[in-house]
Amino acid sequence: MTTQFLNIKKLNKSTRYNIVTVGSILIAYAICMYMINAGNMSNLLQNLLVAMCYYGIMAVSLNLTVGILGQLSLGHAGFMCIGAFTGAFFSKIMINTMDNVIIRFTLAILIGAAMAGLFGVIIGIVVLRLRGDYLAIVTLAFGEIIKNVLNVLYIGYDSRGIHFSMKDTASLNLEEGGMVIVKGAQGISGTPRNATFTIGVALLIITYLIIVNLVNSRSGRAIMAIRDNHIAAESVGIDITKYKILAFSISAALAGVAGVLYSHNIATVQSTKFGYNTSILILVFVVLGGMGNLRGSMIAAILLTVLPEYLRFMRDYRMLIYAIVLIVMMIFNWAPIFINWRKNHSLKDAFNNILKKIVKAKKEA
Repeated sequence: MTTQFLNIKKLNKSTRYNIVTVGSILIAYAICMYMINAGNMSNLLQNLLVAMCYYGIMAVSLNLTVGILGQLSLGHAGFMCIGAFTGAFFSKIMINTMDNVIIRFTLAILIGAAMAGLFGVIIGIVVLRLRGDYLAIVTLAFGEIIKNVLNVLYIGYDSRGIHFSMKDTASLNLEEGGMVIVKGAQGISGTPRNATFTIGVALLIITYLIIVNLVNSRSGRAIMAIRDNHIAAESVGIDITKYKILAFSISAALAGVAGVLYSHNIATVQSTKFGYNTSILILVFVVLGGMGNLRGSMIAAILLTVLPEYLRFMRDYRMLIYAIVLIVMMIFNWAPIFINWRKNHSLKDAFNNILKKIVKAKKEA
C-alpha cells in the first residue's frame, strides 16, 4: 500500500486531481446503489439521482464557457432544450422500429448532442465577436427564442414524412394513423423513460473527462490564454474566433446530452421548463462551485438540486432559507478570511499528515 501511495504521489497534480474526482463520483455512486438495494434511500432522493447527473453535466459544460473561456452565457438552457426535444423526438419516432433500447437511447444522445452542438456553432459564429454584457444579452435572447418557438411548434409524422406547423395540430394535415409528436405548449409526451442513475453517472464522468482533456490540451491552453488576455493571445497568432467557437460548441453539445437525459427521465417535455430561470440556476452552480473549478460545479449542482426538495416542509419559508444558504455558501467560498481558513485547515493536508504518520510508524516498526 505504501508503494502504491508513493507511485500515486509521482503523478502530476492534474492527474491526481482527476483520479480523486472520478474516484469520488464512483464511490458516491456505489454508496447510492448500496442504499437503494438495501432499501435505505427515500423515494424523494431516488427521484433526484438522475436530476443530479444532468444538472452536474450542465454545470460542468457551462463552466467551459464561463469559467475557462471567460465568456458570460445566459442561454445555456436553450441548448439543453434543443437536446431534450431532439432526443425525445427521435425516440418517439423510433420506439416501434428500433427494439434495442441501448442502441436507440445512445443514438438519441448522439443526435441531441450533435443538434445542440450545431446550434452552438451557428450562434458562436454570429455572437462570439461580442464580449461581456453584450454577449450575455444576446445568448439570453437566444435561449428565450428557442423556448418560445418550440412553445408554438407542432410536428407530426406519417407515411409521407414529417410535417410542421405553427398553428395547431389540424394544420399538420396528417394521414389517418399519423402521429402528432410535438404538441406546441404541451410539448412531447410519452417519451420512453430510458434514463437511469447508472447512465447519468457514466455521462457525467464522460463529460468531465472530455472537458478536462480539452483544458489540458493545446487547444485548452489557447482558450485560457484568450480568457486571460485576448489582445495578447491574438498578437501571438492564436485564432480567437476558432477557439471561442470550439469551446462554445463543445459546451452546447454537452448541454444537449444533459437535455436528452432530462427528456428520458420524465413523462412530458415542455419548452417552458428551459427558460431564463433555468439558465440562471445553472450559472449559480458554476459561480458557487468556482469559476473554472469543474469539481466544485458538480458539488454545487448536487447540493442545490437536493436542498430545495428537502426544505419543502418549511412551505412559505423554503425559498427564503434556500436564499440564505446560497449567500452563506457564497461568502464561505469567496471571503478572504474563509479562503485563508480553508488553506490552513484543508482536508488534503490532514489526509497527507495521517498518511505520513502511518508511513513513519511502519518504518519505525
